[in-house]
Amino acid sequence: MPVHVRLKQFDGPLDLLLHLIGKAKIDLEDIFVSQITEQYIDVVRNAPDFDMEEASEFIAMAALLVEIKSRAILPKPPKEEEEDPEQQLISRLIAYQQFKEGAKVMAEYEKGAQCIFGKLPEEYPLPPPSLEIDGLTFAALWEALERLAERAPRQPREVDFHLRDIRRDSYTVEGCMEVIQTRLSLGSACFEDLFSETPDKEEIVTLFIALLELLKLGKAHVSQKSTFDRIVLCPGRRAEDGLE
Repeated sequence: MPVHVRLKQFDGPLDLLLHLIGKAKIDLEDIFVSQITEQYIDVVRNAPDFDMEEASEFIAMAALLVEIKSRAILPKPPKEEEEDPEQQLISRLIAYQQFKEGAKVMAEYEKGAQCIFGKLPEEYPLPPPSLEIDGLTFAALWEALERLAERAPRQPREVDFHLRDIRRDSYTVEGCMEVIQTRLSLGSACFEDLFSETPDKEEIVTLFIALLELLKLGKAHVSQKSTFDRIVLCPGRRAEDGLE
């Protein structure tokens, strides 16, 4: 029974071979004892869209099929050092079939992914404004903190281990932020003047954290003209604009 196909339907001679094998419902290893070779040659010979340049691979495959078929009929030489072209072709067909099946699976994944839509976040948080620091380094801030620590009382605090009450913090970050903003509303101020005469560690740490928070929010601005000058604070751009 003649098989009517068009060469342009296939992606090369291996694709055509797999098509004929599938229609015949035989295993790959049995193609050379079947009518596949004759059908393949018949398709190539009678293809209506036969183009010599495009069909050169198909013709080469037909020649290989004829060679393999003739080897099966003719007696084999006693020693055959060449690699069996039959096994080579079967290996190529198996590999091509595996790639073709894999391509189908990937195409299904791609088709399914086209139906998936991710939900965008409702809000896009803006990045925090950059710190307003002119000529000031963190090393200079650290030196200022060390000078404040020297002002702290040296006497150790007496601790009564029998007490069960938890003392409330004397300083909070929010409270210190309000203190700094109130002071800056009157004009610029020196960093060390924000603290009391003998600040304890709690006051130093809490006020420093409050200052960093105001710098991050753009509500305070610090500057230092030279390395050993005093650190000066003034209202930031957001504080001047009245932004909360």
